[in-house]
Amino acid sequence: MTPILSRRLVLAASLALPFAGAAAAQDSWPTKPVHVYVGFPAGSSPDLLARIVAEPLAQRLGQPVVIENRAGAGGVIGIQQMLASGGDNHVFGTTINGPVTTSPRLVDDVGYDVAADIEPVALIATSPLVLAVAGDSGIEDLDGFAQEAGAEPEALSYGSVGQGSGAHLTAELFASLAGVKMLHVPYASYAEVTTAIIGGEIDSGFMAPSAAMEHAAAGNLKMLGVTSAEPFAQIADVPVMAGHAGLPEDFRAELWNAFIAPAGTDPEIIERLNTEINDILSDEDVQKRLLDMGWQVSGGSAEELSERIEADTALWGEVIDRIEAN
Repeated sequence: MTPILSRRLVLAASLALPFAGAAAAQDSWPTKPVHVYVGFPAGSSPDLLARIVAEPLAQRLGQPVVIENRAGAGGVIGIQQMLASGGDNHVFGTTINGPVTTSPRLVDDVGYDVAADIEPVALIATSPLVLAVAGDSGIEDLDGFAQEAGAEPEALSYGSVGQGSGAHLTAELFASLAGVKMLHVPYASYAEVTTAIIGGEIDSGFMAPSAAMEHAAAGNLKMLGVTSAEPFAQIADVPVMAGHAGLPEDFRAELWNAFIAPAGTDPEIIERLNTEINDILSDEDVQKRLLDMGWQVSGGSAEELSERIEADTALWGEVIDRIEAN
């Protein structure tokens, strides 16, 4: 009996070794500072959002979390630099949705394949856009806007922050679903779009709530609808666009920010980071700091982020196809 029992114990111990090794690796990680690449300059909204998460993350990991700003190409440079510097389980990134959903279609060569080169970790926060018109406009709601826009092709104009921007694609998605055609006028910034609407140069624009709120409070703008699926806490009195003007009940068009890793990062580390980030996002102070910046915390699993990337890539790909066909 004893030899058989001994063999069984040896076999059980040998089978447990790989799992013990993985657990030990996770327990010992990180062994040095963690670097997080952000594709936007210091002081920008994506940079500030990354730092809000990085501060408590460093405390939880017991190592410094260093933000590496590598601005350029709408966030693409940050991902490129993350991938060039990764490979040791200590390099990660944060990104808005564009570089992983639309940039691969809009940029000739982004230098990476999203599915093959990037591991989703966690969705950090989302931010909707609002459809705004001038305060003295006769248009009072989204249905009235769609009716006015449908009077004839390009009856209404809208401004955006550039060709292929989130504001541009959202406006074109709205137009296609509402069955209207609007005139696109690109600008360099939301501030210029806002000034153009107030000054009567253009009729409307999709913009970040933070860009419209102050002007709406002063009566210079009216916010007709918000593109999130649920009312946005920062502008809770502005109705959602879903279910109005021909838009489906599940209509949603949001900017988002996520934590990502290079492909090949240990799954145990991905899982730990996801857990830590979700715990950080559950803190009321973090939620308030993000909301004050115009972002609503999200969280969720790495798998859910992967599904979001896939769904948004398909959604905006269809919009880009329609734009290129016209």
